[in-house]
Amino acid sequence: MKGSTDRMLTRIKSMYLYIKEKGSVTTEELVDEFGTTQRTVQRDLNVLEHNKLVHSPCRGKWETTKRKIKVS
Repeated sequence: MKGSTDRMLTRIKSMYLYIKEKGSVTTEELVDEFGTTQRTVQRDLNVLEHNKLVHSPCRGKWETTKRKIKVS
């Protein structure tokens, strides 16, 4: 379980940094960029949204919030 959890956390962190760099992305763009299923991307976005790191201004589009975080 530890290996899969590490991969998930690494993917979520990478996804956050990708959205932050691009400014605004679509769910489909994330699916293509990370080579995962739409369901997996949605789960990862739910984690980011729950932690108030991203929000969706309109259906299928994602942006980072202004919340300050320290990425290590």
